[in-house]
Amino acid sequence: MSKPKKTAVVTGAAGFLGSHLTDRLLAEGFRVIGMDNLITGNVRNIEHLAGNPDYDFIKHDVTKFLFLPGKVDRIFHFASPASPIDYLQIPIQTLKVSSLGTHNVLGLAKEKGASFVLASTSECYGDPLEHPQKETYWGNVNPIGPRGCYDEAKRFAEAMTMAYHRAHAVDTKIVRIFNTYGPRMRLEDGRVVPAFIGQALAGRPLSVFGDGSQTRSFCYVSDLIEGIFRLSQSHYHEPVNIGNPDEMTILQFAEAIVRLTGSRQPIEFKPLPEDDPKVRQPDISLAKQLLGWEPKVFFNEGIEKTIAYFRDFLRMKP
Repeated sequence: MSKPKKTAVVTGAAGFLGSHLTDRLLAEGFRVIGMDNLITGNVRNIEHLAGNPDYDFIKHDVTKFLFLPGKVDRIFHFASPASPIDYLQIPIQTLKVSSLGTHNVLGLAKEKGASFVLASTSECYGDPLEHPQKETYWGNVNPIGPRGCYDEAKRFAEAMTMAYHRAHAVDTKIVRIFNTYGPRMRLEDGRVVPAFIGQALAGRPLSVFGDGSQTRSFCYVSDLIEGIFRLSQSHYHEPVNIGNPDEMTILQFAEAIVRLTGSRQPIEFKPLPEDDPKVRQPDISLAKQLLGWEPKVFFNEGIEKTIAYFRDFLRMKP
């Protein structure tokens, strides 16, 4: 007789990362229960799972009372708006999902005796004064600025997660996610990858904020999910950076998108948003040592797959 499958819960399951994580968990033999209130998630990201006997989807807001019958082995808390456009439009919901929502989901983990993985963010470092950023850096965050609703919400979620680990012995992990890209991103979510690709494919000028000298480090989604899965199997409880340390300026990125899409559109420079980080680069020494993990997908390979996804998406869009 075969062993019963382990059950994993993924909050934010219809989002970009949540849907890719769900695919990985199913491939690893888990039964998966996905939750999403669909404020920023989209059922299109999980429609390929319709009819899968190992997948159940529940439309639910995790800031509300949370109950699930039966055994749960792992919980991945990925519910949260993650793009500037979203969390600037719905700041209170953003704060609630990482505070009340994290509290509720940790309570479920405690009740079920399940391990818990928090999707945190490099935004915990704010506009960093340390470069590259190590997990030991406490950050430079403006708590009352327009980005504070996201940055401070995630910092609170980390504190709540560690409190449940220390006070209730919940098996918790924290992944600090750096800029990630790939298929299933929303075309107009305000993040630089879909913004530049969408503008280039639509024949519009690419909007670079500031002079384009600010830097980002882009990790392809399959690499990120690999790192998160490895972390979920570890016994390490403090934050771990998962991202690609290959750094480039936003202007270099815009020029690459113009070249790879064959666009002839110019680059337009616009004012830099308040508190926009000037640099962003993960130090992944801990992930290498702890998980034996580092990114494998080169930028050109990943970005060409992403461009192809958006071409197909725009072709099918009514």
